Amino acid sequence: MENASLSIFDVLIWAGAAISFVGLVGLVWCIARVARAKRAALPEEEMRVVLQKVLPMNLGALLLSVIGLMMVVVGIILG
Repeated sequence: MENASLSIFDVLIWAGAAISFVGLVGLVWCIARVARAKRAALPEEEMRVVLQKVLPMNLGALLLSVIGLMMVVVGIILG
């Protein structure tokens, strides 16, 4: 019978996948928010305000996705 315990690398892989998923959800939210603003045909100034609010969230979501993917890769390489 095989030992079913998780190694630290398995935990690293799954945690990285979860973090990447959260980042992906954030990116989809940013895309939806900008698409909604574009469909509303906002004036240039209002569109700029929307984009300025979405940009930090977009960068944060991208950072989370990259960190999560790095965790997955490190877990696979070292595991």
